Amino acid sequence: MSDATKAEHALLVLADGTTFEGRPFGARVAVAGEAVFTTAMTGYQEVLTDPSYTGQLVTMTSPQIGNTGVNADDAESIDGRPHVAGFIVRELSPVASCWRSEETLDAYLARHGVPGIAEVDTRRLTRHLRDHGAQNAAIGTGSRDELLAIARSAPSMVGLDLVARVTPKEPYTFAEGRGAWRPAGEAAREAKHHVVAVDYGVKKNILRCLVDAGCKVTVVPAKTTAAEILALSPDGVFLSNGPGDPAAVSYAVDTLRQLLGKKPIFGICLGHQLLSIALGAKTFKLKFGHRGVNQPVKDLATGRVEITTQNHGFCVDLDTLPAGVVPTHVHLNDGTSEGIRADAVRAFSVQHHPEAAGGPHDSMYLFDRFTAMMK
Repeated sequence: MSDATKAEHALLVLADGTTFEGRPFGARVAVAGEAVFTTAMTGYQEVLTDPSYTGQLVTMTSPQIGNTGVNADDAESIDGRPHVAGFIVRELSPVASCWRSEETLDAYLARHGVPGIAEVDTRRLTRHLRDHGAQNAAIGTGSRDELLAIARSAPSMVGLDLVARVTPKEPYTFAEGRGAWRPAGEAAREAKHHVVAVDYGVKKNILRCLVDAGCKVTVVPAKTTAAEILALSPDGVFLSNGPGDPAAVSYAVDTLRQLLGKKPIFGICLGHQLLSIALGAKTFKLKFGHRGVNQPVKDLATGRVEITTQNHGFCVDLDTLPAGVVPTHVHLNDGTSEGIRADAVRAFSVQHHPEAAGGPHDSMYLFDRFTAMMK
């Protein structure tokens, strides 16, 4: 952090009035969003560029951030842009020391108009969000009263359709595998299956994993109709992650109801929630969500525990699953839904992220499960 930045002053003000002082970095603008936290120790660039974080002020619980700079290869958004509304850290590293670094975190956020605040007591902030729940907040260099008004006037995440902000305008083909980042000894497979991936805010590594699993991938916007999807003659349909309240994305649910039973379906994160709603279940908002790369999940069929990457603030209500829809995975910290299957319509989904980026690969087998359904 430069001497000039150290002389500046910024505030993070929560909607309940709780205030944190710090120093600004990135863009010098005031912005509101839902304040959340992630327990990920690494992968801050993947966090920044995950479209599922749209509209959120993300707190990193790891104490020093920015050490390795930013590079284009590690971006999880298709366009390489950050999708967080703002970024909250304890200490912004004064240097970016990595041979892959292309620019500093400060410069990257400034270039894309995203504000950050450093020197925040992130442990205190995380405890507050854990105890009182995720809530709207504002970051800026203005007065506390100004920022409090901005935070309180921001829309609630409940009922908010953010998919419309991140879904592409036109279909496109994705053919890039994981390449050098593929595990040693693992080769990409020949493309034997055509998959239509509905992009609600997809992470790039999900698409890479589909390619490596032997899929030709056609990505379509979230408002693509069932008839348009079926006209592409897919062997299977993939439902991506994305931001916001799944109950607000009614057009996606309507489309999925028309697709049920016609093609094998696999959903991740928001895709899991939308599939569950289409099957007849309901969703609810978690108090502070699950965000991190160390989230324990139990496979109910095998009893195996998987460490997973997660990023969600809404959850499927297990008590509302209709007949024929079976829970397959649960979160070991709170017993909430982490996966379902509906054999009669050849559909399954998980709440966590098997593709990681960043995080563990314990659940990578789910891509093979999807391709097996298309044989």
